[in-house]
Amino acid sequence: MKLWQKDDTETSDKVQQFTVGRDREFDLVLAKYDVQGSLAHVTMLERVGLLPNDEFILIKKELKSILDDIENGTFTLLSNVEDIHSQIELMLTDRLGDAGKKIHSGRSRNDQVAVDIKLYLRAEILEIRQSVLNLFHLLLQLSELHKDKLLPGYTHLQLAMPSSFGLWFGAYAESFVDDTGMLLTAYKMTDKNPLGSGAGYGSSFPLDRTLTTQLLNFSTLHYNSVYAQMSRGKTERFAAMALSTVAATLSRLSMDVCLYMNQNFGFISFPDSLTTGSSIMPHKKNPDVFELIRGKCNRIQSTPNELTLLTNNLPSGYHRDMQLTKEILFPAIEDLKDCLEMAVLMLNNITVKDDILKDERYKYLFTVEKVNALVTNGVPFRDAYKQVANEVERGTFNYTGTLQHTHEGSIGNLCNEDVKKMMAELIKGFEK
Repeated sequence: MKLWQKDDTETSDKVQQFTVGRDREFDLVLAKYDVQGSLAHVTMLERVGLLPNDEFILIKKELKSILDDIENGTFTLLSNVEDIHSQIELMLTDRLGDAGKKIHSGRSRNDQVAVDIKLYLRAEILEIRQSVLNLFHLLLQLSELHKDKLLPGYTHLQLAMPSSFGLWFGAYAESFVDDTGMLLTAYKMTDKNPLGSGAGYGSSFPLDRTLTTQLLNFSTLHYNSVYAQMSRGKTERFAAMALSTVAATLSRLSMDVCLYMNQNFGFISFPDSLTTGSSIMPHKKNPDVFELIRGKCNRIQSTPNELTLLTNNLPSGYHRDMQLTKEILFPAIEDLKDCLEMAVLMLNNITVKDDILKDERYKYLFTVEKVNALVTNGVPFRDAYKQVANEVERGTFNYTGTLQHTHEGSIGNLCNEDVKKMMAELIKGFEK
């Protein structure tokens, strides 16, 4: 029997299967958060006099026992039970009788699942933030290690100007700073308590929503009960937008790696154990890991749009459409965590080629250097430009000078310490 069922009338199996969808699969992910929400709720019910102390003690003990089972991997969602919320309430009722039926006072499954998702997303954002931070520090480490190794810079995929591995690695490190800012915005959105909003219109019970906010370690609450329900979908979109910015940086980095591993570039390499081969071409060392990171991260970037299309024309109040946000967002979170982990593994084993720019094919990278040298000696810029352009045209161009890049963020002045400080300031924003 379902929690909302009023008599012995059974729902059609086809209707049940369609409406439940993949909820049971994702409910197992939310299980521990559902228990945490219930523990906070029953504590509040006891404090406001809606639950006798002796029953509260029994319910609290059983909820903690269920939480232990979840964390130990021994918890199961029975096949005839609709969702995680029903499973936990029915388990309490089986063990405690009427006391177990009291935990839903002043609560709806609407605010129950809303708080579960908030708790889940908050934890996942913190985990992703740490993975991004790990990759950030690795990129800065590589930037410093290889700061003196020059690399061709490209615009339009044509030779442009000298770059360096210090500049290249550092660019992606700083990109992750901005991405972490997006994660912080999403974190602040998830760090608000919807519990107590009920079906979206509050309750005539004297609930203490400030107490449940404190017990669940939320920074604040969604005050308006209607907006607390409207935050469903919006919270997921904020989280998805943050994921997509991280994914965009990872995807672009992966594209560079795939190019630079190509034999026509040959700037970097990885151990054979981290690349794959061909069934017929013995020489192949394929960048499959980075190709899959690129593909997965490109797909993750579609997640905000999917959620927008799902939720953008809904009126206020709860609608079952919201159920589908889980099957869009939850797999994207797991994919992004896997991609970040694999990126760290691969970059910890990268080999960078020395003396790349000594190859004759890269000599035109230095045309701007020669123009600038002429300007420094008093030649007007447009005249210097034409002089060097004519040398290129005649095939007489040559440059033997050294690079003199000193401004902030250039080859000779990476400002990695300043980038590190920016990241540290953002990380403080996650602290309470």
